[in-house]
Amino acid sequence: MRTLRHCEGWLRYALNERRPRRVLPALALALALGGSAAAAPAASPIAGSEQDYRPLIQAARQAAFVLLGENTHGTHEYYRERARISEQLIREAEFQAVAIEGDWSGAARVNRYVRGLGTDRSAEEALSDFDEFPAWMWRNADFRDFVERLREQNLQRPPAERIGVYALDVYDFFDAADAVVAHLRTADRAKADRVRGHYRCFASFGRSAENYTLALRQGANCSKRAEAALAEVRALPRPAEPEAAEAWFAVQRAAATVVGGEEYFRVMDKSGYAWNARDRRMAEAAGQVSEHLSRGGRRGRVVIWAHNTHVGDARETSQRQAGELSLGQLLREQGGAFLVGFLTYGGEVTAASAWGARPRTFTVRPALPDSHEAELRTQGPANALRILDPGQSTRRRQHRAIGVVYSPANELQAHYLESVLERQFDAVVFLQRTTALTPLPRRQ
Repeated sequence: MRTLRHCEGWLRYALNERRPRRVLPALALALALGGSAAAAPAASPIAGSEQDYRPLIQAARQAAFVLLGENTHGTHEYYRERARISEQLIREAEFQAVAIEGDWSGAARVNRYVRGLGTDRSAEEALSDFDEFPAWMWRNADFRDFVERLREQNLQRPPAERIGVYALDVYDFFDAADAVVAHLRTADRAKADRVRGHYRCFASFGRSAENYTLALRQGANCSKRAEAALAEVRALPRPAEPEAAEAWFAVQRAAATVVGGEEYFRVMDKSGYAWNARDRRMAEAAGQVSEHLSRGGRRGRVVIWAHNTHVGDARETSQRQAGELSLGQLLREQGGAFLVGFLTYGGEVTAASAWGARPRTFTVRPALPDSHEAELRTQGPANALRILDPGQSTRRRQHRAIGVVYSPANELQAHYLESVLERQFDAVVFLQRTTALTPLPRRQ
């Protein structure tokens, strides 16, 4: 990946490094909200067997989308357990893809690898395009192992039934534009020339989103050119052959990423905050993945991996007061989404101390006394799955949300939000103590 977007400190909020929220101290919050929690939902222990997630598989069996969250971007157990759940959904409930909160170019390369295509010789090599801050989100040992297993399973399936890996995010629009033109050169030279002409609007910005936003202030605007290129790509007929259809869909999503990325940075420049533009585009991408997979009488069913703040229903959190919506909310409103949050009481996390800094292992402070995590710690097994009942509780509590930067000294202001957990998610995986994931070494 060659885009400069993660080198730009002014984008520090883009991956859940949120604006500090005004959060009341725990005691004051409890007094202000009042009320008392109802009886806790039944907890199923997580002990490492296939039975651990049987209640979740049953509850989510009819969903088109199962969203698996995380309250940090650097926890080993979250990746491990999400992989276990995803594999079980693929095996037992006919889910056909995993979509991630990640960049188009990195996921497109991984998708080729898991399908037995491309030239990469290992999952670690296939993950190499995730090479900028915060690379460890996807270039880590747990995701590598999951990708390797997915490829092994896919090679036992016919091409039309292989499981895909797709990206939902919008940042990677320079690489995506290059990929669109490269594909069209082999499919339709005249169309390639027209699309290259549209994308020439971005040529003077040196592959820098920051330069583009600065140019916006001087009257530049490439939105109509990006939309025109997307219209050209959407006119391409879908091939019948499975591998050709995957290449066709890759270029469709690449062109849509250019449109979404341009919009994101334009909104960011205008308002200083583009969370809603981003989550709307991710919801749109999820729908397109599902539609792509809905062929031959099959229902397109997708597992999504993203942060809790994207996965949960923002209407049931303090995000709503901030004017924010979420991917989980949008998919839930469409029907057929099952939302799973992941929480921990304490342990370790891989994160950076500042935007663009090297990742390291932090000790995660114990959860605040009046938090959801503190309450879950007193109920049932240390590691447990809970299927939630939205009518069971109306108690708003705080819970943790760590992105790629962790600031223990500023934890209350930077890393907590409030929610009614039973309405924010359909299920919660609580792991009392967690450990840091292992980043893969950077390529030389």
